[in-house]
Amino acid sequence: MFSDYLIDFLPRARTIVFFTGAGISAESGIATFRDKDGLWSKFSPTELASVEGFMSNPQRVWEWYQHRRQVLDKASPNPGHFAISKMQELFPNVDLITQNVDRLHQQAGSKDVIELHGNIITNRCFECSTPYTAEIDINSNNLPNCQKCGGKIRPDVVWFGEMLPADAITKAQEVSEMCEIFFTIGTSAEVYPAANLPLLAKQGGAYVVEINPHKTQISDKVDECIRELSGVALPELLNQIGVKL
Repeated sequence: MFSDYLIDFLPRARTIVFFTGAGISAESGIATFRDKDGLWSKFSPTELASVEGFMSNPQRVWEWYQHRRQVLDKASPNPGHFAISKMQELFPNVDLITQNVDRLHQQAGSKDVIELHGNIITNRCFECSTPYTAEIDINSNNLPNCQKCGGKIRPDVVWFGEMLPADAITKAQEVSEMCEIFFTIGTSAEVYPAANLPLLAKQGGAYVVEINPHKTQISDKVDECIRELSGVALPELLNQIGVKL
């Protein structure tokens, strides 16, 4: 499945980066944004995942995020997630960047995950960003406020129109530019600035491998394309270097 060059190079590489998108979560049954035929299909993304939508109707936004969290409670990491975690155990310098907000990588055992879009598991203050750890009861019609400044509490996720966390995108760019092997997995490579990371890696001299069942915007620019699901390809990659998942 993978080239002889990659199989020979991988165990010797000093720095490796995995960059994951919605595709790897879809293999665990997580819809890429929302079910087209589901309860929330009548709302636009800007009503459910934007500052404007939150300020105009925070109750509705919170109902949607609680619904998403209930979906996540039933989901589990798949072999692709576990294979990446195994790679972090095997090799000394493996960075993991994700566009996903479900924290399935962490459930699979990955450490120090660079979350470009935040996550929907934790909460913070809209005004001062102070973390909020208490339970949120959306059925009470009395949504909580920050005990520090009184601001509204929101999910700790990046909404449409918001900037990516500066520390996360800076770290992602740094490790991408410095790595020797860069895997781009299950991402369409259409959402910038994250979509530029594989190209930064390529410009820095990395060997770039795309794992995606579908052709993407960068397929013609990478060194190796694997047209397969990550849950199939990544365990096979481990197998080809003599490691069982």
